[in-house]
Amino acid sequence: MARGPWFDELEHGQVFDTAPSVTLTSGAAAMHQAIVGDRLAIATDHELGSRLSGRGPLAHPAHVWDVSIGQSTLATHFVKANLFYRGLTFHRLPSLGDTLTTTTTVVGLKQNTPRPRKPHTGLAALHITTADQRGAPVLDYHRCALLPLSSSAAATGHADDLAQIGADASANFDMLDDLDLDALPRRAEPPTPGTTVEVVGGDVVSSAPELARLTLNIAQVHHDAKAGGGRLVYGGHTIGIAAAQASRALPGIVLFLGWQSCDHTGPVHEGDTLRSRIAVESARPGPAGTQVLELRSLVEADATETPGGPRPVLDWRYTVLA
Repeated sequence: MARGPWFDELEHGQVFDTAPSVTLTSGAAAMHQAIVGDRLAIATDHELGSRLSGRGPLAHPAHVWDVSIGQSTLATHFVKANLFYRGLTFHRLPSLGDTLTTTTTVVGLKQNTPRPRKPHTGLAALHITTADQRGAPVLDYHRCALLPLSSSAAATGHADDLAQIGADASANFDMLDDLDLDALPRRAEPPTPGTTVEVVGGDVVSSAPELARLTLNIAQVHHDAKAGGGRLVYGGHTIGIAAAQASRALPGIVLFLGWQSCDHTGPVHEGDTLRSRIAVESARPGPAGTQVLELRSLVEADATETPGGPRPVLDWRYTVLA
């Protein structure tokens, strides 16, 4: 039976690179937009995307990172939760028609202290890189997955300090070298640092397994309700909706350049309604009259069947061009 590894089957330096490559198509882009609902003009306007790139319509950054994360799930078939992403950096923004290939490397392992009557688990820190069909780097980031052990008797001795893995990554603007930013239309004035925006209206989470399938995400917990006591929504789905809400609330956003950190602070289920509060933490001049903004989205979920009001589900710090 084909399956991914248990935590105790992982080793430092182990590489997973056999996920199918994925060609970014207009059909997949349309389905992705229908699920997460983003309004980013460089992706919705193919004429604008082609003028910026000089090579054809641009893919939405969220579509790109979702495919990359999905390809990395060869290592996390049995994942119980994804704790964080760190240091996500774009080196190049692909166009529709480009093909992505992802390599996932185990860079840190920590077995958790056992708890009575609970499955034994461990944390796996993964370094993920994605390249296009020419071998040009597209994405680079780390994520940390919570995985079960094959049995309660397994003792790995893994005790790495994962606190700093990926934390020293800095924003990289290589992707802008490939774009003609002078082709951008006039945009809304970006907000000033210290501004907080409450996004008007929430977005319901729907088509959760469809997004997982679209992006080759094979983590059982996103497909099979028996895998973890209830099917969880893929974390990229929550992030994609948060990105869509940021684009809606701050219409001057041109591009998502990268993430400093992204912590899943609570589970999300299909049917939940997500609401964002966005803080502008800093701003500095960018190329061609743009601004580079450091943003933080705090996302809460409303669930009509769950009493107690909204609950926090995402704390996301990221960089945009506006």
